[in-house]
Amino acid sequence: MTLLEGRHNWKYIDRCPNLRTAGKLIPIGDRAETCLQDTTPRPITPPVLKKFLNSLRPGLGAVRIFHGKANDPDVASARFHGKRTKPPVTGGLVINPRPKSLYQQKLLQLQETGCYSKKAPLGRSHDQSAGLPNGLDALRTTFGLKNLKGLTAGEIVNPSKTADQVERENQEGHQLYIRSHNSYFVGEPINRKYKWSQYVKESRFGVPSPHSNEGRAVAKSLNWINHASTLVSKRNDDYRERSQPQIGMAFDPIVDTLNVPADHTFGIVMPEENFGVGDLMDSSSPEQFLKGTEKQRVLVNAVQEHLKKANFQNFNSLLQAFRHYDKKGQGWIDKEDLQVVCSQLNLVLSAPVLDSLMEYCDVNKDGRIDFLEFSNFLNWKGKMPINTLEERILTGVCKPRSAPANVHRVKIQEPDEQNVPEVSDALVRPEDLEPVQAGSTQKTPKTLARPKTVPASFATSSSLIRAVVGGPSTANYRRFGIPTVRTDLPTPRLKRTGDRTNYGDESTAQDLLHPTLFSLRGVHEEHFFTPRPKQEIARIFDKVGVDIPQDVFEEAWKLASLRHPMGEVCVETFRNVLMEIQAN
Repeated sequence: MTLLEGRHNWKYIDRCPNLRTAGKLIPIGDRAETCLQDTTPRPITPPVLKKFLNSLRPGLGAVRIFHGKANDPDVASARFHGKRTKPPVTGGLVINPRPKSLYQQKLLQLQETGCYSKKAPLGRSHDQSAGLPNGLDALRTTFGLKNLKGLTAGEIVNPSKTADQVERENQEGHQLYIRSHNSYFVGEPINRKYKWSQYVKESRFGVPSPHSNEGRAVAKSLNWINHASTLVSKRNDDYRERSQPQIGMAFDPIVDTLNVPADHTFGIVMPEENFGVGDLMDSSSPEQFLKGTEKQRVLVNAVQEHLKKANFQNFNSLLQAFRHYDKKGQGWIDKEDLQVVCSQLNLVLSAPVLDSLMEYCDVNKDGRIDFLEFSNFLNWKGKMPINTLEERILTGVCKPRSAPANVHRVKIQEPDEQNVPEVSDALVRPEDLEPVQAGSTQKTPKTLARPKTVPASFATSSSLIRAVVGGPSTANYRRFGIPTVRTDLPTPRLKRTGDRTNYGDESTAQDLLHPTLFSLRGVHEEHFFTPRPKQEIARIFDKVGVDIPQDVFEEAWKLASLRHPMGEVCVETFRNVLMEIQAN
């Protein structure tokens, strides 16, 4: 009895001592380490079998060798492929080669003597008459075979032959094309070389089909028997029209029960609104609604365009045109003056159109048109600038006179006019005139804006759909479209890569599609707008051939420097100022 059996005998009672105990007796002192260790030596694989194992299951990192070549000598491991590289010539030997001996120098000259006799000069022709036979005239002798002139392409495509001759030549070679290319004419039967001794070649086989040249069989097949008209009762036909949909007709099963005409429309007629989509998008006030006034606005625009063309063609300045309109000399234009001028221009206006024109031009709503409104709405003010003398007359500094020089005007005051204040002769205020360009002496009336009344607060329907409180702000969202030219910001000298601001110095699509003539010479837009000193500007215009006196140059430079906030002058600005000075 072992120690383990003695330890378990006191705990378990063996009821069948004559039977063998089931299970496995674990020896004392064994561990998992002993079970994992292989104490028996592994068998040695014979060399005859090992070469097959190395071919099927090679070891880790071993090269797979076919069992048929296992006993062959290993020659590949000791063999190198390729060409052995020789050490190259060093740079020192190339730059400073070793000196040659006298014998090597003479030998090199003898070797190059034959090359010099065959070598021709580089880049020009040499005399090759030495290699020609004696007595040969090189100037009159022509080598090669003389080409015989054949037919031209026009004669080949369109030969000078008659139609019968072309057809006859085509028939002559047709039998050869049948044999070589299997080419037949349209409808030509194939000659199968049958023996036609009993039958004629054009004979036909079979029984002729019964037919009629008048087309009776076709007419009978088109008029089927079951397509004949059938007679039905009117009650059945009316029921079928009410209960079954008809092609091209709306299905209405209760049409007979309605006591309404056929063109009746159900529903409520919605009253037409006095505003349109544009009025809603602009948030216009009721008095500014444009719906329903299309015809009136078209007539006003046509009259306005007609007056602009007439003023531009008949008058040289805005002041002359305004004096023509001001028939009473009051300093403004009323409805009667405007109607008289329109009559002189053969423009007959109705009372509503004339009232609409006056309302459109009268921005300050005083019932009359002053000089500023006249120049903005009835003229092309950009094409009729105001010079210095006209500016003094308009602002009241200089009063025009039409009397002779030796006549003095004396104002006679009536007794009832002594307490009437004097009316100012100024048509515009000085601040209402602005230069055509920065630094220019010519002025133009300022543009009158038509500000629309904007409601204090409004909410759109789209903002109320899925509206959230505290949602992410859209201020940092990406903006699409062409950026507006920022004229309020100065153009930086060095623009950053991430700066997307449009300063007005970038080319447009018009410049890319239609480049200027200067770009063909390598002169681009930035060269014209680059600030330059006075000496360089003078040298550029002198090289071009423009003769500018010194006083004119100084005046042009002074005016051009006023057009830039920092006083810088470029070629384009100086050229524009110089053209204005020469025009005046």
